[in-house]
Amino acid sequence: MLAIAAAVVFGVWLLLDLLDTNLGAPDLFNFETMASLGLLLLALYLAGVGSGPRAGSGSGSSGRRFYGRRPGRG
Repeated sequence: MLAIAAAVVFGVWLLLDLLDTNLGAPDLFNFETMASLGLLLLALYLAGVGSGPRAGSGSGSSGRRFYGRRPGRG
């Protein structure tokens, strides 16, 4: 989820840069602020904060989870 938010931040910043606008707040929507926000969100995502892909531990860490009766077991 945080990676998607970072992508949205970078996308909005790119659109603002391409349209050459600052939405009336040049100190808020500048390169340093948007890049810092996007990189912060990416760092939090890579650190495991938020709902990202989870690596399983122990047996059954193949990425598939079966609750109840497993398919193909007679």
